[in-house]
Amino acid sequence: MKLGCIADDLTGATDLALMLAREGLRTIQTIGVPRADLDLTGADAVVVALKSRTNPAQEAVDLSLSAARALKSSGAQHLFFKYCSTFDSTDEGNIGPVAEALLTFTESDFTLACPAFPANGRTVYKGHLFVNGVPLHESSMKDHPLTPMRDSNLVRVLQRQTKLSVGLVSFDDVDAGPDAIRSAFQRERAAGHRIVVVDALNDAHLRAIGLAAAEFPLITGGSGVAMGLPAAYRQSAPSVRPIETGFEAPPGRSIILAGSCSSATRGQVKAALDAGIPALRLDAMELASGAASARTALDWLKTQPVDGPVLIYSTAIPEEVLAVQSKLGRMNAGEIVENTLAEIARALPALGFTRLIVAGGETSGAVVNALDVDALAIGPEIDPGVPWTRSLAGNDLALALKSGNFGTPDFFLKAWSTLR
Repeated sequence: MKLGCIADDLTGATDLALMLAREGLRTIQTIGVPRADLDLTGADAVVVALKSRTNPAQEAVDLSLSAARALKSSGAQHLFFKYCSTFDSTDEGNIGPVAEALLTFTESDFTLACPAFPANGRTVYKGHLFVNGVPLHESSMKDHPLTPMRDSNLVRVLQRQTKLSVGLVSFDDVDAGPDAIRSAFQRERAAGHRIVVVDALNDAHLRAIGLAAAEFPLITGGSGVAMGLPAAYRQSAPSVRPIETGFEAPPGRSIILAGSCSSATRGQVKAALDAGIPALRLDAMELASGAASARTALDWLKTQPVDGPVLIYSTAIPEEVLAVQSKLGRMNAGEIVENTLAEIARALPALGFTRLIVAGGETSGAVVNALDVDALAIGPEIDPGVPWTRSLAGNDLALALKSGNFGTPDFFLKAWSTLR
């Protein structure tokens, strides 16, 4: 195994697995630390999906180290720590503490941090993160219910999370190509920096960064920076070959479960409602009071047509989210909705649902755990960073696990056309 990957949420793991598979590495995604009896033979890369983005920092560190030990024992030659392309975190972590712990684990003293994903509008320039051309702190991420991002300077954000010195490899070095990037890495290391934020404005930059950093024991970033790794590994490991891309979905009913409140998901929900997809909205206050429940939703599902997708969503505008959080507590409000969606998901196979779109990283984690899915095969890409996947054991399911911020407005409508 050339690359063992640790992702801090499920949709981010799927995003990375898609990137590696599309670039030619035979990739398996696991939900949680892979169990001892899971056959990883023949995999060039394994992506472990954790639910550690919003955990207490030490808990995130412990989970990540458990995954790292499992991947190393399975033969991983390099490790990759994957986080969101919007650098979702707080001043306490978890990106800095996890990166620091993994550096120690790999007995390394230097790595990079690059969340850029230009295909989804995430770019880094002079150390500042932009979302669709807008500085991070001015984007919709400033209102994220769990990890509001109010500073676009990633050097500053990361330095608040780690005792290691954070440096910068900026545009001029990156634009000059892999050799210049390698020289910049040497310069920053000599200056005492142990983690360097790296600029990237386009895919060519990401490929150059991947080539320059391919032999690092540890790389950290979004899925984009992994773009150049397969080509680098192919040079040193000629046995790497393109994967099969064929994908079939099991027959059955189709459903969308949307727990994210991001602007992208709000637009996708609106498009689905405008298209007349049967829909049920879950209200967090009603769930908390007992006026509504998972049983309410399951009873509603039994009355819906079986020949088209249906939608269950808790998506709301930022003002509504803040109002609910002020009454229920920030974490409690999210957990009420996640637990309800998980309970709904657990009952779906018995109702004939085998094709699921799930919107939101936290929601996706809750749903796959409820469905007892522990490994996924990667299928066709729907939108940048979002593929269809198929479960490798247990219930036979097709799953599109979408980060809340990803996908075009018509994502919920067009995704079904890529299945056969």
